[in-house]
Amino acid sequence: MEEKIIFQSDNGEEVEFFVLEQTKINGTNYLLVTDSKEEEAECFILEDISKEDETEAIYEFVEDNTKLEALSKVFEELLDDIDIV
Repeated sequence: MEEKIIFQSDNGEEVEFFVLEQTKINGTNYLLVTDSKEEEAECFILEDISKEDETEAIYEFVEDNTKLEALSKVFEELLDDIDIV
């Protein structure tokens, strides 16, 4: 069963995502999330940018193309049945 998480956007709006997978690379946590359980749903990769002493995780969308491509390959290996485009 996929975990459902709720994020609060910069403008205070709540946004729901389903967590497909998570991984830690070089001490940084990353989440692969989707906005829907439908087969053609849009996927996003989120990076934990919170500091060690913060009690709540702070995530932001990975937008750097080089980092996105590398992380997509990692998540594709973790999830055999998912193609990330």
